[in-house]
Amino acid sequence: MSISVNNNSNNAARIALQDLANTQGQLTQTQNTVSSGLSVASAQDNPDLWSIAQNQQQSATGLDAVTQSLNRATSISDVATAAGQNVLTLLNKLKNDATSASDPSLDATSRQAYNADFKTVLNQISNTVNNATFDGANLLNGSSTGNLSVLASADGSSFLTLSSTDLSLGGSVITLGSTASLGTASAASTALSQINSSLTNVTTALSNLGVQADQISAHTAFVSQLSDSLQTGVGDLVNANMGAESAKLQALQVQQQLSVQSLSVANQAPSVILSLFR
Repeated sequence: MSISVNNNSNNAARIALQDLANTQGQLTQTQNTVSSGLSVASAQDNPDLWSIAQNQQQSATGLDAVTQSLNRATSISDVATAAGQNVLTLLNKLKNDATSASDPSLDATSRQAYNADFKTVLNQISNTVNNATFDGANLLNGSSTGNLSVLASADGSSFLTLSSTDLSLGGSVITLGSTASLGTASAASTALSQINSSLTNVTTALSNLGVQADQISAHTAFVSQLSDSLQTGVGDLVNANMGAESAKLQALQVQQQLSVQSLSVANQAPSVILSLFR
């Protein structure tokens, strides 16, 4: 009578091998999760969550373009505001010269000095207005025939507006012309009247520009908060709980070691049985 042992029928070894393969599969997945920091790294991990996360990420990317447009508008507005305030200062300087030159008893030398300073300040106003440019946009020199539209939504359906205001000499805001002079008391009085109306107009124009700048600033803050919320939402959907995953990784590493030992014991079982018949 002969006894044979078929290793292929070693159920214990087969079960141990299946457990080991299953543990190794989980271990590989957990290692990938810990390495990437993502519980949903691809559509294969969780199709529904992955699709939602992708849509939210696209919206967040669209808001990046909105933020860039708003930041550009803010810079254009800041440059225009700074230039406008400088123009206001220069107009007040012109007012002082015109007021002094309105005195009929002023001698020729003094009048000539006031007039020379007056002409210099007029040129400074023109230079300030013409140089109030950022990224090719100037709201103050009349080069912008229309309003500046600013992207306000990720889908490109809504816009904010920056209105241009022409502060060129001899225009509707600054009525004082580039050829104005303080050569006579009468000319100085005329210039003074124009300067006073120009000061009122420029003040109003700067106030309107400030209102628009505040609107852009408020919308920029809102877009930033919305973008942060979207990014947080995407993270909540796909980011892994690193504490839990690290603990799981350690547990699976121990389980893998035990599975290897179990398989080794199961593989040795037929040899042990055979030894009993020697």
